[in-house]
Amino acid sequence: MMKSEKHELRGSGGRLVVHSWGEPEGEPTARYIALLAHGYGEHAGRYEHVAQRLVAHGAAVYAPDHRGHGLSDGDRALIEDVEAMVDDLHAVADFARGRHPRLPMILIGHSMGGLLAARFAQRYEPELMGLVLSGPAIGGNPEMKQLLALDPIPEIPIDPATLSRDPQVGRAYAEDPLVFHGPFARQTLKSLFEAIDRVAAGPSLDVPGLFIHGDDDRLVPLDPARDAARRLCTDFLEEHVYAGGRHELFNETNKEEVLDDVVSFVDAVLQRT
Repeated sequence: MMKSEKHELRGSGGRLVVHSWGEPEGEPTARYIALLAHGYGEHAGRYEHVAQRLVAHGAAVYAPDHRGHGLSDGDRALIEDVEAMVDDLHAVADFARGRHPRLPMILIGHSMGGLLAARFAQRYEPELMGLVLSGPAIGGNPEMKQLLALDPIPEIPIDPATLSRDPQVGRAYAEDPLVFHGPFARQTLKSLFEAIDRVAAGPSLDVPGLFIHGDDDRLVPLDPARDAARRLCTDFLEEHVYAGGRHELFNETNKEEVLDDVVSFVDAVLQRT
């Protein structure tokens, strides 16, 4: 098993910790760079198994702990400016390309990370060969938006049971000290919904996209997310909706099927070049 490396960059909120897996610097054995953007309240270390699968497929994998998440600096899970977080993600992309020049880049974003990935693609589309959106928070959630009308916002943390049909996933999430287990801040919700509106405002993309979602996702509703993905990726969008799948498809009981679909999409994208 390939061990991860940790790197420190200067991000919008101070120290930005970046995890990487794959080829050492200067040894050109990888076929592409995979840039991973994790979701709200979690951290990149939860994607170890995803990174290992991508490395076996030929990727050099890079994944930051976003500002205020995991090992990175910043107030815990406070999202003040999504565009600044996209700036951070772009700094990681530059870092990865500096270590592995000329490799094509695939961007994979889950949940809030899918929102960051969508904005990254809108701002830096020529830098990407493909975009993977996993349960992306790009279509809005009316129930969550209603929280903004309440004062104070109820302290309702994410229910671990909504993540996966595998109960061990929920237990590990609940016990993980690097996961934020508190309620949403008002500024966080406001910033996320502003970013959703920016994605909806365009532009649409020519880069090939893969949309993956569970039909039992209670955190990011399927239909609004799928509609938003179709408006975003107008040139080519492959879709996989998994029956019974909850929010974290990379941690679901059929995660191997999901990862198979991701690497098959990447193969198809790389063959287009």
